[in-house]
Amino acid sequence: MKISFLSVLYFVLTTSCCFSQQGNVTINQDKHIAVLLNLKKQMNKSANSSDRYKIQVYSGNRSGAQNAKKEFGSSFLDWRATMQYETPNFKIWVGNFRTRLEADRALKKIKRKFNSAFIFKPKKEK
Repeated sequence: MKISFLSVLYFVLTTSCCFSQQGNVTINQDKHIAVLLNLKKQMNKSANSSDRYKIQVYSGNRSGAQNAKKEFGSSFLDWRATMQYETPNFKIWVGNFRTRLEADRALKKIKRKFNSAFIFKPKKEK
């Protein structure tokens, strides 16, 4: 009994020592990656800025919004449509236009397919 207990204890101690590992991780990356990440953060902030214009294509229930987004994506490859939820409706917003003129030109094309579309400036997010 004593021998079996000692042999099990010996086995446990030796296996725990054999499987423990230590290592060092060295990350080699270009110094410009940090600069690019900061630039991307700034671009994302300005993309959601309230000084930009967007076009609303649809407002209603979820299934209708999904269908409108799919239809828009297949009809217009120049702009990306996003789905937003503002109680109680789902909305499809398009574009991120810097000027009203740019948004008006896009609206003229979009209205051929989505005649209820209109231009707006999103409210600032807090």
